[in-house]
Amino acid sequence: MPMTAPARLRPALHRTAQGLLMLAMAVAWALARAAAPQAPARTTEPSAAEAAASAPAGGAPTGTGQRIYERTRPQLLQVRTLLRTQDSQSSVGSGFLVDEAGHLLTNYHVVSQYALQPGRHRLVYATVDGKQGALQLLAFDVVHDLALLRAADPAPLAGRGAVALRPADEPLPRGARIYALGNPLDVGFAVAEGSYNGPVERSFLPTLFFGGSLSAGMSGGPALDEQGRLVGVNVAARRDGEQVSFLVPVDPVRSLIARGRGATPIAAPAWPEITRQLLAHEAELTRRFTGEPWRGAGHARYAIPVPQETTMRCWGRGSPQAARGLQFERSDCEMDSRIFVSGALLTGYLTVRHEAYDGSRIGMLRFAERYSASFRNEFIGNDDRLRTAPRCSERSIAAQPGALPLRAVVCLRAYKKLEGLHDLTVLVATLDAPTTGVQGRFDALGVSLASAEHLTRHYLDGYAWTAAAKNASR
Repeated sequence: MPMTAPARLRPALHRTAQGLLMLAMAVAWALARAAAPQAPARTTEPSAAEAAASAPAGGAPTGTGQRIYERTRPQLLQVRTLLRTQDSQSSVGSGFLVDEAGHLLTNYHVVSQYALQPGRHRLVYATVDGKQGALQLLAFDVVHDLALLRAADPAPLAGRGAVALRPADEPLPRGARIYALGNPLDVGFAVAEGSYNGPVERSFLPTLFFGGSLSAGMSGGPALDEQGRLVGVNVAARRDGEQVSFLVPVDPVRSLIARGRGATPIAAPAWPEITRQLLAHEAELTRRFTGEPWRGAGHARYAIPVPQETTMRCWGRGSPQAARGLQFERSDCEMDSRIFVSGALLTGYLTVRHEAYDGSRIGMLRFAERYSASFRNEFIGNDDRLRTAPRCSERSIAAQPGALPLRAVVCLRAYKKLEGLHDLTVLVATLDAPTTGVQGRFDALGVSLASAEHLTRHYLDGYAWTAAAKNASR
């Protein structure tokens, strides 16, 4: 996803009560992240002109876009999270009907405040023609950022039809026109035209690249093909690029509908179910990541663990060779996918970083001082309302004859409401040379203790001398 590093995605959703719009993949997606301001909550039925408004960033929609909007208009809804004791909305997003029984789909992040604090919030919908009613949360998929809801009284939504899902055996060609619908910035329902650009490359979680503009408030709305069938669900947009937005594909939508249609409404905080889904995600992430060999960094002395770019993007920089003083080369690798749990918590992703230093121009003593200071300067985190303070252990590693001597620090922070999940940080510094060295950092957010151990071992095993350096030392 990124055109610059590091990647930052933002859910195309809503303004939270704290005024933050976060994202989430991605993922996952998933992943992200600051909010755009919204107009005040609408308390009256929209006018006919407002209800028919369609204003994508690229200009007015074509005749096809107008036709699709008019056909889908009865099935579009705005999904609002309100404080239970008043009509003040703490978040808004979009949604769409998926059957005649009053079931509708949106993003998890649109309803996350209710899912985590149902005693404090309530969910309501508003249709294009001004009908309103209460909603029940039936099921969610936190990894793919989806939620299935049902109208508490389905009667006002009867006869409106449903958005059909595009069949899995009908792949959409790149460049095909698609139409994202929703209620951007709470100013009125709209359609945004764009192009289908296939799956996002190097994304761990399945995500579709929409060449169009998604704005805050459109999260959870449908993106449709020219026949009005669902291609994906609006989920996020890049704010550092133009016409770069993202959709959740149809397959996880189909799975959630099948799983959640007959479920009992969720009335208790959803932390246990979120934990269960995140544990399944981190196990698969760990399995796939540790199953891939490390790439080489191209260093003359050290084999340095650099991940394959199947689910990560790596960006490098270095000091000018003509510059005096300490020379360095740096690599930062990140997953684009992040999983949105709440406006303050994104998890379920990995990052890998290293810095290779050459201190031959500054001498052994100055190099040792600066090299040690750089290692001590790493920030791991503090005790906060979401995670415990880090617990760290430090040791020197040179277990086998001929092994590269390393100094390693391994830290874990436990999640307070997601039992069994932790954030892992591994810091490494080579200790074999007076004016040369490599320092690395590996972070895994939202992993079990077993996965943390497996990932730590995999990362440390990636450090070694190159064959040329080993032969030269003999």
